[in-house]
Amino acid sequence: MEMTDVEQMLADALRPIELPERLSGRVEDTLSAVTQAAAEELSDWAGELSDSELRALRDPRNWVRPVVAIGAGGVATGALVLLEVRRRGRQRASGRIRALASRLR
Repeated sequence: MEMTDVEQMLADALRPIELPERLSGRVEDTLSAVTQAAAEELSDWAGELSDSELRALRDPRNWVRPVVAIGAGGVATGALVLLEVRRRGRQRASGRIRALASRLR
């Protein structure tokens, strides 16, 4: 194997892969659904609490349900924010490239 073959194989292997647009949409839909479900779970949980249960919240063993809902919702919301930031960055970059191309013409 020649050195150029190895270099070409490495270049091919390390080339970034663009995900299909519909996959991105499905991921966003799933993350939105998780965020919504977490918010609903917290709302339902808070609505079900009686006075005695509110007093029982002093015991950390009773914190599992709200902590899980907050964690899942927070992670999903953070992922949605990152996806949107990435999308906007790509749009800005493609806009700059188009502007540069039009100026060069």
